[in-house]
Amino acid sequence: MTEYGRGPGSEPWHPQDPLYGDGGWEGQQAHVGPQSAYGGRPQHPHPQQPQHGEWNEQHPGYDGQQYQYYDDQGHGGYDQQLAGHTQQQYHQGAWQAGNTHGHVPYAADPNDPYNQQPVAYGGEQPDLYGTADAYPPPQPPGRRQPEPEPEARPEPPADEEEPAPLDEDGRDDDEEHELQSRRERRGKGRKPVKDKKRRTGCACMVVVLVFGGGLGGVGYFGYKFYQNRFAPAPDYAGSGNGHEVTVSITKGDGGWEIGQKLKEAGVVESAAAFVSALQANPKGKSLQDGVYTLEQEMSAASAVELMLSPKSRSNLIIAEGRRNIEIYGLIDKRVGVAAGTTARVAKKEYKHLGLPAWALNHPNLKDPLEGFLYPSSYAVTKGQKPEAVLKGMVSQATAKYRELGLEKKAKALGLDGPWQLLTVASLAQAEGTSHDDFRKMAEVVYNRLTPDNPQTYGRLEFDSTYNYVKNQSKIDLSIAELRRYDNPYNTYFSKGLPPGPIDNPGEEALRGALDPTDDGWYYFISMDGKTSKFTRTLDEHNKLVEEWNASRKKS
Repeated sequence: MTEYGRGPGSEPWHPQDPLYGDGGWEGQQAHVGPQSAYGGRPQHPHPQQPQHGEWNEQHPGYDGQQYQYYDDQGHGGYDQQLAGHTQQQYHQGAWQAGNTHGHVPYAADPNDPYNQQPVAYGGEQPDLYGTADAYPPPQPPGRRQPEPEPEARPEPPADEEEPAPLDEDGRDDDEEHELQSRRERRGKGRKPVKDKKRRTGCACMVVVLVFGGGLGGVGYFGYKFYQNRFAPAPDYAGSGNGHEVTVSITKGDGGWEIGQKLKEAGVVESAAAFVSALQANPKGKSLQDGVYTLEQEMSAASAVELMLSPKSRSNLIIAEGRRNIEIYGLIDKRVGVAAGTTARVAKKEYKHLGLPAWALNHPNLKDPLEGFLYPSSYAVTKGQKPEAVLKGMVSQATAKYRELGLEKKAKALGLDGPWQLLTVASLAQAEGTSHDDFRKMAEVVYNRLTPDNPQTYGRLEFDSTYNYVKNQSKIDLSIAELRRYDNPYNTYFSKGLPPGPIDNPGEEALRGALDPTDDGWYYFISMDGKTSKFTRTLDEHNKLVEEWNASRKKS
């Protein structure tokens, strides 16, 4: 069955076919020959076969032709189903036996563009294209054109009014109003031309600024990279502008940290210049912590040179053998507080200043911090809190005692612990007059501490202990006075060591206490105040005393 309901022959199935006489898909040409438009397959005319008269009468357009078909290989044949007679008749919804030929419905054609089952001849054939509202028949592929877009229909006016009179230009008021409305709608949301130009100019300016800023940033960082890598570090010239400043360098600060502090104080122009000058100076590694008085706008080389000189040092210097009462007064002056402030802080807060456990809870102490304000140089400046200064000193003393091994070596020396070892070192520091004396002086202490020694029988009898409790430094003391004063620190009155240290010993005195001599010394005397002489017996000692008294009378 063909597209328009026609058979494979050149004639339509029904004379009412709207494309009766159409030449097929190839245009308006007449159908020539048996060539079919469907893939070029030959179309053979149906041979005339005699049919029953009843069929011909009911279907004059069929002319009794049998249905001939061709398969895909071109072999022909007759549809016997359509050509044969049927013994049934359809009547009242059912097929009944009879002599009338039945109307056989056609099978569905897959090429039917409307996917509709055509009715058999004898029934009513609908006209699909005869009405005005019907869709036009489909066009062959070669004739198809794109569908035109639907035109917009203007909305009908709400009310019909009489036409308004025309103006001078031939337009009425409504037309003029419509044109004005269109102009307003087109111009709605638009800015004036000047604003548009101004906006375009601003956009251009923004682009120029951004692009220029990017180039400037690249140039700046490139310059900085060159300066940091290749150019010499910025530096002042000369030895300063005469304006003095104080800079505090703490322990552990490296060259870069020191340079940063000097730069912030205005002494040098850059930390890099100071580091370079410090590395170039042969004595640069000996730079110590402390407080330095310098001038602003100094060259890095001159700043390094001055800092290596003692003239610039303004640290708080704690000398060896100083007692705590003296150190408290120095701290008060340096930080700018009233006299006695640091001593009160020490007495009240000594347990919170970092003392080791072995330095706590000793009875009869005059000052629990005695022996822990380690002799050194401290960067103490005005405005600091006394508590902070004391913490720094205790911390340094604790670190030094741990380094020297006071806890480990005390038992080997016959002492109860590091607290007694520190006390021995403070006695050697107080009685010794030179660094060479400390080992011998420590031996004198250890020998006299022996309870059954034949010289002192367990008494130390050091004048320094009496002077400590009296807060004095006298040398002309009578034996009678010394023996009468009842105090645990008075070693003429009490046997053994005093309750605690009597000063702050330095490293040499500590090492002497850790490693005393073994020469049998029990007595000592300083003849000139600079050196000491040591003896093993009391008789030898008394002779030296007579010589010393004689020398004083001559002077």
